[in-house]
Amino acid sequence: MIKVVGVRFRTAGKIYYFDPEQLEIELNDHVIVETARGVEYGQVVIANKLIEEEAIVSPLKPVMRIATEKDEEQVLKNREKEKDAFKICLEKIAKHGLEMKLVDAEYTFDNNKLLFYFTADGRIDFRELVKDLASVFRTRIELRQIGVRDETKILGGIGICGRELCCKSFLSEFAPVSIKMAKEQSLSLNPTKISGVCGRLMCCLKNEAETYEYLNSRLPAVGEIVSTRDGRKGEVSSVSVLKQLVKVVMDNGDEKEMEEFPVSELKFKAKKKKVKLTAEEIKELAALEDKEGTSKLQ
Repeated sequence: MIKVVGVRFRTAGKIYYFDPEQLEIELNDHVIVETARGVEYGQVVIANKLIEEEAIVSPLKPVMRIATEKDEEQVLKNREKEKDAFKICLEKIAKHGLEMKLVDAEYTFDNNKLLFYFTADGRIDFRELVKDLASVFRTRIELRQIGVRDETKILGGIGICGRELCCKSFLSEFAPVSIKMAKEQSLSLNPTKISGVCGRLMCCLKNEAETYEYLNSRLPAVGEIVSTRDGRKGEVSSVSVLKQLVKVVMDNGDEKEMEEFPVSELKFKAKKKKVKLTAEEIKELAALEDKEGTSKLQ
C-alpha cells in the first residue's frame, strides 16, 4: 500500500495522485506539484489515503509544498495574464486567417508554458501562429485542439434542467453516450430534446441507462402474446417501464377488453430486447453521438 493525495487542477477535472511525503496535507488545501506540463497549482480533493501500488502510474511524483500566500498571489497574476494572452492570440489568429475558435488560454504556475485551447472542424496548420506567439510571450507555446464537449466543460453553462452543466460542476471524465440509451428510456428522439449545450447527446442519459436496461429486460415486447396466472392469453398493448405494469388486450369471446397487470403476474418467454432504430432516425441522430469517452483537459 502507498500513501497518496488526490489533486485537481480544474473544477470537476480529473484527479491525479501525488506522494505527500512528510507533509501534513488536509482536504481542500492548495498545493504546488510537478506535472508533465511543469510546476502546477492544484487543490487537494482526496486527503492522505492508502491505495494499492498497482492503482498508480509510476513513478509517483511528490508534492513540492503546500501553497503559500505568495503562491496564491502568483495564481491571481497568472489569471490576469491569461486574459491578455487570450486577446493577443485572437488577434494573431485573425492576422493569419486561421479557421479556428479560441476557447481558453492557460499559464502553468511557473509560467514555463502557455497553453491555448481551440476547436476547429478539421486539422489546422498553426506552425506560423506558434512562432508568432512565442516571439510575443517569450515562453513555450502549446496549441491544443479539443472537442466540443471539452469546450463546453471549460466555458460552462446551464442545462435544460435549469442547473449548472454536469461536466462543469462534478463530471470529471466523459463517458460514451449512445442513441441506444435514449431509445431504451423511451425518450423523444428529437435532437433538440436529447442533445446538450455542446450539441452532443446529454451526458445524463448515462446515469439511468443500466437501470432502464434491467427494467426493460423484465418486460414483454409490445405485440407479444402473454398469459395470466389463470391461463388467459392476450396481446401486449403497452408497458410502463418504471411501474413495471403491462396493459394487455384480453379476448373475452364476444368482445376485447383492456386489462392492466403487474409484470410478475404474467408469463412470457423472457428474451433480451434489441433496440432498433429506423434509417431516418439513424441519419438524423448520427451527428449527436459522441464516441470520445476521455477528456483532453488536465
